[in-house]
Amino acid sequence: QVTLAESGGGLVQPGGSLRLSCEASRFALDYYSIGWFRQAPGRDREEVSCLRSSDGRTYDADSVKDRFTMSRNNRRNMIYLQMRDLRPEDPAVYYCAITPMCSENWVPAGWGQGTQVTVSS
Repeated sequence: QVTLAESGGGLVQPGGSLRLSCEASRFALDYYSIGWFRQAPGRDREEVSCLRSSDGRTYDADSVKDRFTMSRNNRRNMIYLQMRDLRPEDPAVYYCAITPMCSENWVPAGWGQGTQVTVSS
């Protein structure tokens, strides 16, 4: 079975940093790649980043390139999203998601409850 549990969200000032964590089931890690997407009120879902399991390549949205970085710790069944230089357009609920394979047009196939990220002065 696939289970995903996000954590690490919170309130941060513009320009600040935050690291989100996703604890994924062994099944999810073995059979899927893992990515992050975000959802904000009044905005379409935005795929933020995806870490391809086969080679570790990361696919990032233009809006977060050079600011957000994904990483994986297989021993701990953890996926991370390190966010820096947070901007007013970044607040959203962030979801950890499975996808069959990362690509420039990856689509979430399942996700957890999400974690709220708020950017405020």
